Formats: sequence, C-alpha cells, structure tokens
Amino acid sequence: MKIIDYGSGNLLSIYDAFKKIGVKTTITSNKDELREADAIILPGVGSFGAVMKNLTEYEDVLHEHIDDSKALLGICLGLHVLFTDSEESSNMKGLNIFKGSVKRFNLSEDMKIPHMGWNDISINKENVDILSGCDNKYMYFVHSYYIQPEDKDIISAYTDYGGRIPVAIGKDNIHALQFHPEKSGEYGLKILENFISTI
Repeated sequence: MKIIDYGSGNLLSIYDAFKKIGVKTTITSNKDELREADAIILPGVGSFGAVMKNLTEYEDVLHEHIDDSKALLGICLGLHVLFTDSEESSNMKGLNIFKGSVKRFNLSEDMKIPHMGWNDISINKENVDILSGCDNKYMYFVHSYYIQPEDKDIISAYTDYGGRIPVAIGKDNIHALQFHPEKSGEYGLKILENFISTI
C-alpha cells in the first residue's frame, strides 16, 4: 500500500496511523511504485488549485489504478479532487472521477468557517464496509468546502453543520472521507482497518 507524495498532504500522520494498526505503508512519489500498489492513499491539505497543480502529473497513474479495480482512499482534499470542479479554484478542474462540484459553506454568522473539530457522522447506506461500526461516532474535521455529488448513491455518510452535508463516499474500489481518520482516535483507526479489509 502506498501513500502518494505529490507535495501536498499530512503524510506522516497518515503513515503513523496505519503503523498503529500494524499496517506497513510506503510514502512515495515514484510512479512505477504507485503502479505496483494494491491500494493508494490520496491525502490533501491546502487549496484545491494547489493540490490539483501538484497532482496533474499523477492523473494517469490514478486513473489506471482505478480502472484496474484497485483500492483508493481519499482524505480531506483527497476527496474534493475526485470531483469535477471546486468553487475554491474555479480555473482548475478536478480529476472528474465523480461528477459533481465542491462548494463553499454558506452559513449564518453564528456558524464558524472552517468547520473545525469533532462531529458525528450518520451512515447513509447499508453494507458500507469501510464505515462498519462507526455510525453516529465522532470524527475530526477541518474544512471550509463540501462536496455535492451528482450521483447521490455514492454518498456513504453525512454530518450536520448548518445543514446535512455529505462527508464520505464509496463506490466499488473507491472510498473517500471529508474528515481525518488519522486524527479521529479509535474510530478513525477502525475505518483504516476496515479499508484494509476491503483490499
């Protein structure tokens, strides 16, 4: 399993989280190594445009990986870039693996942006293996934007922040999370364990 190092992401904290559950991962920017991986972890911090600029040279690798039905886990901005575009960087397109947009929160003045801290998730679908045992559990969030998928069937969990928003998706071999499992304690680690079991 490889954590893709494309110059934007909280790589060491994710590496350490997998180490806690006894799973060896490798952080790499080498395309040949990524092509050999059974699973790729796609982290992301910063802005949509900066992440996509750095990720452009890996688009072919990621699409090949998905086409080969290998597992992919996107985290935070690693979720956002799977979609078509984002209000954060209107001149930069996403990977367009899923149709849909990333929108900025439009909240009342008493709601802070970014949405930062602990919030519970509500599982949307049955048989979502990666979220098994985590319904109504609290996860750690840091984000100012949220996804709006065209296909609502891919949404696997919601949270409530100024309204009900999607915070996890799953389809076939692809899973992605708005929250940070590596910072979400016991249940975040459980999600990583669940992901490993799907590979």
